[in-house]
Amino acid sequence: GKRLKSFIERIERLEEEKKGLADDIKEIYAEAKSVGFDPKIMRKLIRLMKMEPQKRSEEDMLLETYKAAIGIE
Repeated sequence: GKRLKSFIERIERLEEEKKGLADDIKEIYAEAKSVGFDPKIMRKLIRLMKMEPQKRSEEDMLLETYKAAIGIE
Protein backbone atom coordinates (compact mmCIF):
# COMPACT_ATOMS: atom_id res chain seq x y z
CA GLY A 1 0.00 0.00 0.00
CA LYS A 2 2.74 2.47 0.91
CA ARG A 3 4.62 1.82 -2.30
CA LEU A 4 1.50 2.33 -4.41
CA LYS A 5 0.74 5.55 -2.56
CA SER A 6 4.29 6.73 -3.25
CA PHE A 7 3.88 6.09 -6.98
CA ILE A 8 0.55 7.92 -7.02
CA GLU A 9 2.00 10.92 -5.18
CA ARG A 10 4.94 11.12 -7.58
CA ILE A 11 2.60 10.97 -10.56
CA GLU A 12 0.40 13.69 -9.05
CA ARG A 13 3.45 15.96 -8.57
CA LEU A 14 4.55 15.40 -12.14
CA GLU A 15 1.05 16.06 -13.45
CA GLU A 16 1.05 19.40 -11.62
CA GLU A 17 4.46 20.26 -13.10
CA LYS A 18 3.20 19.26 -16.54
CA LYS A 19 0.18 21.55 -16.16
CA GLY A 20 2.44 24.39 -15.11
CA LEU A 21 4.68 23.86 -18.13
CA ALA A 22 1.68 23.69 -20.46
CA ASP A 23 0.46 27.00 -19.05
CA ASP A 24 3.91 28.53 -19.59
CA ILE A 25 3.97 27.31 -23.20
CA LYS A 26 0.49 28.71 -23.79
CA GLU A 27 1.68 32.11 -22.52
CA ILE A 28 4.66 32.06 -24.88
CA TYR A 29 2.40 31.32 -27.86
CA ALA A 30 0.11 34.19 -26.79
CA GLU A 31 3.10 36.53 -26.51
CA ALA A 32 4.37 35.48 -29.94
CA LYS A 33 0.89 36.02 -31.40
CA SER A 34 0.74 39.50 -29.88
CA VAL A 35 3.82 40.52 -31.86
CA GLY A 36 2.52 39.07 -35.13
CA PHE A 37 3.62 35.43 -35.26
CA ASP A 38 1.15 32.65 -36.09
CA PRO A 39 1.09 30.07 -33.25
CA LYS A 40 -0.36 27.38 -35.53
CA ILE A 41 2.62 27.69 -37.87
CA MET A 42 5.01 27.80 -34.91
CA ARG A 43 3.55 24.51 -33.64
CA LYS A 44 4.05 22.96 -37.07
CA LEU A 45 7.68 24.14 -37.11
CA ILE A 46 8.31 22.66 -33.69
CA ARG A 47 6.77 19.36 -34.78
CA LEU A 48 8.95 19.34 -37.91
CA MET A 49 12.08 20.16 -35.92
CA LYS A 50 11.45 17.15 -33.67
CA MET A 51 11.25 14.79 -36.67
CA GLU A 52 14.20 12.87 -38.01
CA PRO A 53 15.33 14.38 -41.34
CA GLN A 54 14.51 11.14 -43.21
CA LYS A 55 11.00 10.99 -41.74
CA ARG A 56 10.43 14.67 -42.55
CA SER A 57 11.58 14.11 -46.12
CA GLU A 58 9.26 11.12 -46.52
CA GLU A 59 6.33 13.12 -45.16
CA ASP A 60 7.10 16.02 -47.53
CA MET A 61 7.21 13.66 -50.52
CA LEU A 62 3.92 12.04 -49.54
CA LEU A 63 2.27 15.41 -49.05
CA GLU A 64 3.42 16.55 -52.50
CA THR A 65 2.18 13.29 -54.06
CA TYR A 66 -1.23 13.63 -52.40
CA LYS A 67 -1.51 17.30 -53.38
CA ALA A 68 -0.72 16.43 -57.01
CA ALA A 69 -3.29 13.62 -56.93
CA ILE A 70 -6.08 16.00 -55.97
CA GLY A 71 -4.84 18.88 -58.12
CA ILE A 72 -3.65 21.45 -55.60
CA GLU A 73 -0.28 23.15 -55.25
